[in-house]
Amino acid sequence: MIRATGRIATDRSPAIVVGLDCITGLQSTRIFSARGIPVVGVVGDPHHFCARTRLPVAIVRAPLRGEPLIDALVGLGERLDQPGVLVPCTDAAVLAISAGRDRLAESFRFVLPDHADVERLMDKVGFAEHAITAGLAIPPTAVLRSRADAEGAAASLAFPAVLKPGLKGPAWLAATKAKAIRIDTPDELLARFDEMRDWADVLIAQSWVPGPEQSLYSVNTYYDRSSTQRVSFVARKLRQWPLDTGTSCLGEEVRSPEAEAIARDLFGSVRYRGLGYVEAKADERTGRLMIIEPNIGRPTGRSAIAEMGGVELLMSAYHDALGEALPAALEQRFRGVKWIYWRHDLQAALVRARRGELSAGDWLRSVSGPKIEAVFARRDPVPFVADVVNTSGAMIGAARRRLAAAVLGRMRSGPAVTAQAAVDAGRDAAHRTP
Repeated sequence: MIRATGRIATDRSPAIVVGLDCITGLQSTRIFSARGIPVVGVVGDPHHFCARTRLPVAIVRAPLRGEPLIDALVGLGERLDQPGVLVPCTDAAVLAISAGRDRLAESFRFVLPDHADVERLMDKVGFAEHAITAGLAIPPTAVLRSRADAEGAAASLAFPAVLKPGLKGPAWLAATKAKAIRIDTPDELLARFDEMRDWADVLIAQSWVPGPEQSLYSVNTYYDRSSTQRVSFVARKLRQWPLDTGTSCLGEEVRSPEAEAIARDLFGSVRYRGLGYVEAKADERTGRLMIIEPNIGRPTGRSAIAEMGGVELLMSAYHDALGEALPAALEQRFRGVKWIYWRHDLQAALVRARRGELSAGDWLRSVSGPKIEAVFARRDPVPFVADVVNTSGAMIGAARRRLAAAVLGRMRSGPAVTAQAAVDAGRDAAHRTP
């Protein structure tokens, strides 16, 4: 990791990883670095464990959303001696880069759909309305802009359901880390709507698709500058964390022509270009796949499984952005590759074990085989160590707070009990006085 303070000279166009301080950014950085591509990492939090990489990455600190990000990138572009390939790794970065594309075009190369399509597919409200119009397979969905909308959804949707924001803005992220909240009854929907309406301008209520986490499929894909699909890689979840509405912590590549068809329907409904991702779930009642959500214009935490599986997903995006020929490895070959985030998978496995749903042997078998690891890497171990240290510190801190609260509670209740006992004893003594 090198703090970039002056001009950035490279022998070829660098990959500008916007959001190195997240797992997606760390994985993208490792993929480019392993292939000899120079990397500039743009970080909002240089102390994040993912930003602790020891790879030869030039680090630039900047806000990761809105106009401040564009201003920072324009300044970065003036310091590059070759055009950089932008690789945004968060939704906020994609939105900002898409909106500021005219200011960035001189110094950077990137492939994105038209801005209207970026907004339409990224905003869950816009996507829900587009999906209904285009006849895409989504669960029963209601857009909640008012209490009356929530009351209508409570009366019409099947439960359980989930509530999620149109976009995860600062208010949502300040209130919760969850990407969606499970709702079990109509009354709970109304109560949670009242609680959450200040977290986002618009909320989405969507009926739950029944089925285990293993019925969640994902497709990573790349559409070139002419809107031709060039790469498709299918995987499914084996475990997720948190359990009900979390992100994948263990997944494996699979064959699923239906998942590939779902992705083609979705991205073919607009003039799509660039990296894309769709998650779909098989309804256990019908077997039919339903779109849960797309991700637009960026790699995902599971993109690295494609690279481990022999499909050059990110390198396709890099070369196409520069107008170069794509790599030869574009076809999924089904090598049985898995993707794992060890810390989250251990958390999920422990909860499953406590419920009697997973044995130690089952867990060992589930994590065996060739795999790409979300954080751990032998040639770059510091982010993994930092993640473990941070988590251990947080757990110790939480335990200390619980212990302190318990001690304080006892201290507060102890004297009160003693005083009341004294009053009772005095009253009893008075009653006994002749």
